[in-house]
Order: sequence, then structure tokens, then C-alpha cells
Amino acid sequence: MAAYSFTLSSSFTQPKPSIYGLKPFNLSLNASFPLKYQHKYQTFRIAASSVSINNPGLRTGPDELVASIISKVMQTDGGVSLTKKEHEEVAQVANELKKYCVDEPVKCPLIFGEWDVVYCSRPTSPGGGYRSAFGRLFFRTKEMIQAVEAPDTVRNKVSFSIFGFLDGEVSLKGKLKAMDNQWVQVIFEPPELKVGALDFRYGGESEVKLQITYIDEKVRLGKGSRGSLFVFQRRG
Repeated sequence: MAAYSFTLSSSFTQPKPSIYGLKPFNLSLNASFPLKYQHKYQTFRIAASSVSINNPGLRTGPDELVASIISKVMQTDGGVSLTKKEHEEVAQVANELKKYCVDEPVKCPLIFGEWDVVYCSRPTSPGGGYRSAFGRLFFRTKEMIQAVEAPDTVRNKVSFSIFGFLDGEVSLKGKLKAMDNQWVQVIFEPPELKVGALDFRYGGESEVKLQITYIDEKVRLGKGSRGSLFVFQRRG
């Protein structure tokens, strides 16, 4: 999803906001997390007839597919350490899971809660330039979290350490608006950056458009407007 954008420069200068992220030194801190949400949460429902299997010969059900995709993306630094072939394997499982998605995922109440961002097909999308090969020399990602709160709020946070000893985080608060049954528009306030004793806001608003391709009690899959695949795992 075009995402919320974070920028951390060596001089902490005001960067120009972008959809996915910032340039390190100027090193980017960008967190873009796709999600889908219906503005009127009281209208949420899951259609009982929404799950279908297009291939009658398919032996693998959603539970097995969820377990498979989680096993492929865990302990990969959000997808950074995966090979091209391994990224393709994740995409294949995600495409199979789409067949089991509810008809109107933006109305599904399961989207509420806290989620770990455990994978992105473009590893620099959730974090920007600081998760590039160069950026990872200075920044170590500790957590990438998205909280979706009723009725229409999302809070994204990326926590990190600089050179392994100076902790920091970037957070964003966004407002959700459903565009249709699968896509949502999110408008984020200016990001808040905390590094050591420093705590300040910078930049301006950012806007993203996101799609939910699968949702259940454990996992949410999404695709950003630029084609990035995201895998979220429910916390707790």
C-alpha cells in the first residue's frame, strides 16, 4: 500500500513525504501496511456463502495454506532474507488463499486487533530506505506492528535500534475509509519520530490505498496499490 512514510536523516531535517518511504542519510523510515476496513463497523458481517473452492481437486484447505505461508515468512526479517524463488512460493500460497477469502473482507470484524507485519514482497516497503541493504548496516528492525481499532483508526509502528544500542520508533495514526468491498483509502497524520530522548513530528499527511485478499483469526493478507504483498499475523 502506499504506506505511511517515515524519514530519518542524519541531521533530522524535514524530508518530503512519500508513499513508501524515505531515503536514509537521508535514510528512510517508512512503514506501509495494507489493510481493509469498513467505515461503519456496525455493518460488518461475513457472508456464509463467501468461501468457495474453484478447484474441486485441490486437497489443501485454508488452515494448511495459512500454516504454509507462515512457515515460509517467519524468521526472514520481513522477507529480506528470502530468495526470488522463495518469494514466488509465498505468492503462490497467497494466490491459493484468495480463493477462501470472504466476499466482503472490508466488512469482516476480524480485521480489528494488533498485527505483526511478518512479510512484504518488497522488503523496503514497510520501512523504506533504512531496510535497504545500506540502511540495514545502521538500523536493526525490532518490530513492525499495525493496530486496527474500531470504528475507523489504524496505528502503525516500526521500532528499531541504531548501531544496536540507540532505540527508536516511528509511528503513524490514520483514518480509514472504505472504497468498495475490498479496497480502502487511508489518510495518515504526519509521522511521530522517537529516537533516544528526541520526540517530534515531521512532514505532512500521506495517503494510501490498500486491498485485503484474505482474512481469518490468525492471518491477514493484503496487496498495496503498487502490487506489494503483505502478510500480517495476529499478535497474542
